[in-house]
Amino acid sequence: MSSASSPSLYSHPKISVELDEKYGRKLCTVSCRITGLRCITRGVFPRLTVVRITSRRLHSGRIVTRAAAFDGGESGRGRGSRRVYRESQEASPAAPLKEIGSAVLPAGAFVVVVFVMWKLVEKILVPKPSKSVDEPSKTGHGVKWSVAPGTNLPSRFGDKALRESKLRLNDFAKELRTFSSVDMSGRNFGDDGLFFLAESLAYNQIVEEVSFAANGITAEGMKAFDSILRSNVALKSLDLSGNSIGDEGLTYLCSALSENSGIQKLQLSSCDFGDEGAKAIAELLKKNSTLRLVDLNNNLIEFSGFSSLGSALLENKSLVSLYLNGNYGGPLGAASLGKGLEGNKSLRELFLQGNSIGDEGVRVLISGLTHHKGKLTALNLANNSISAEGASHVAQYIKKSKSLLWINLYMNDIKDEGAEKIAEALKQNRSITNIDLGGNDIHAQGITEIARVLKDNSLITALELGYNPIGPDGAKALSEVLKFSGNVKDLMLGWCQIGPTGAEYIADMLKYNGTICSLDLRANGLRDEGAISLARSLKVVNEALTSLNLGFNEIRDEGAYAIAQALKSNEDVGLTSLNLMSNFITKLGQVAITDATDHVYEMSEKELNVVF
Repeated sequence: MSSASSPSLYSHPKISVELDEKYGRKLCTVSCRITGLRCITRGVFPRLTVVRITSRRLHSGRIVTRAAAFDGGESGRGRGSRRVYRESQEASPAAPLKEIGSAVLPAGAFVVVVFVMWKLVEKILVPKPSKSVDEPSKTGHGVKWSVAPGTNLPSRFGDKALRESKLRLNDFAKELRTFSSVDMSGRNFGDDGLFFLAESLAYNQIVEEVSFAANGITAEGMKAFDSILRSNVALKSLDLSGNSIGDEGLTYLCSALSENSGIQKLQLSSCDFGDEGAKAIAELLKKNSTLRLVDLNNNLIEFSGFSSLGSALLENKSLVSLYLNGNYGGPLGAASLGKGLEGNKSLRELFLQGNSIGDEGVRVLISGLTHHKGKLTALNLANNSISAEGASHVAQYIKKSKSLLWINLYMNDIKDEGAEKIAEALKQNRSITNIDLGGNDIHAQGITEIARVLKDNSLITALELGYNPIGPDGAKALSEVLKFSGNVKDLMLGWCQIGPTGAEYIADMLKYNGTICSLDLRANGLRDEGAISLARSLKVVNEALTSLNLGFNEIRDEGAYAIAQALKSNEDVGLTSLNLMSNFITKLGQVAITDATDHVYEMSEKELNVVF
């Protein structure tokens, strides 16, 4: 419903309100019209009483103002309008003062009403401004830090977290005072926590091995060891791997260890230090006579650091194992170590995997090892870009060595030519028991030469040939020798592309072999045919084989049923571990295998662990 009047030359200010019922609410329209200007504001308001203010200029030149109140009803509005009109027509002349008042009053009333209406509309329609995300929160005041780094909490939470951290550290301290071997790796107590625990280690005569690996310790935390290691002589092993202590932190640690006579095993893998840290270790090795094992794997050591360590080996007389896997030594770094090894008598194990030393690096390193006055038992040269040329240098060392037990050439590129040179050297070697030639692109030709060595060699007990495309022919060459010869206990042939045919050769060999305990045939595409062939061999009594890995072989329910039947038919099966992971065996096949394992347990009380 609306209120309006025809425009005239003497337009008067007018405020009208329209009230409509819509969806159970009052829809109010406030309109103001002054000399042809009109503004309309709409909004939803509660039910209210509206005051109508009307100002008209009479023909006599006087302005008469009347107000009428209504409650929004139609009849009230009509009566109020007629009453205002009649009273205005009947008004008598007034004094000049009244005329002035009657002229000013409408304008003031108009301003007041418009102001009130505007505030009301603004309050209802305009949303309250949301708090800016950039505005600092009041709860941020009074922040406290807990002992563990990274827990920045408001005061009401910080106190609780601090108490809990202290309680945990008290528990850790009790462990240090109670047990001889304590593993605190991954507890993230940080530098502050290490300073707290230092008090429990300083004069501790109980704990001998402790691991603080992966605890968010930095160079600052290494200062805590200054008092610990100078007074503690009972601690034999310290593991700080996975803490970003850097060159600075390692310098602090080595300074404290220089006067320590207890630590024999120091593990600093993945500690984010480089050549300067390696130099600090080298200086320590020149002075320290108790360290037996130093683990520097996966750091940032380059040629300069390797050179310092090589020089330290010339003077050190106690170090037995040196781990430098995953660094950046290169050919020059290998050469530096080779020179240091020439005058060293104590080192027994050297691990250089993943240092990109190449064929030239192998040549100079082997030269140093050849003149090494000690007895090296383990050599890791895996993943070092070694080709057949480098393999020939390794072969020369294998021929001469009388102490080497374990050699790792995994993930190089020696191919068939290099494998043949290694095989020729193994014929003359009488010490190696474990050899890893996996991932070297060796085919059936190279494997055939390796197999011939096994015929007359009873020393080799572990042979890793995985990730070489030996195919069915390579599997046949190995099987023919291992059927009645050799002393291999652990045979790894994963990812060798032997297929169902190769599995048949292997299965036939297992019927007669009495030495192989662990057989890895993962990812060879055996499928159901290969699984069925192996199942036949499981029916035969073989007390030696305890672990069989057939994962990633596309075996389905048919193959699973065959294996289940084989297990049920052989009450004396020696198998304790069967891996069928990542095949295509459904619930039906899994149930069949599970029933078979239950049967084995009922008949022989042997537990067979199966992984699907």
